[in-house]
Amino acid sequence: MNTYDLSGAKWRKSSYSNAKGECVEVAFLDDDAVAVRDSKDSRGGPALIFTKAEWSAFLRGAADGEFTA
Repeated sequence: MNTYDLSGAKWRKSSYSNAKGECVEVAFLDDDAVAVRDSKDSRGGPALIFTKAEWSAFLRGAADGEFTA
């Protein structure tokens, strides 16, 4: 299991974020990894780490409607 120091990560919030802060932030890390966290817990809260391939697969699935009810 890898440990990541996210203190210098450059987080990006979606342009679709709402005023309630119900959104996620994404940071692209140096070693081919992508970190995702809840924007409401941006001061050291937990983050999920994915490979770039996993993140790309998720984005393709979301664009294709794979996760809609």
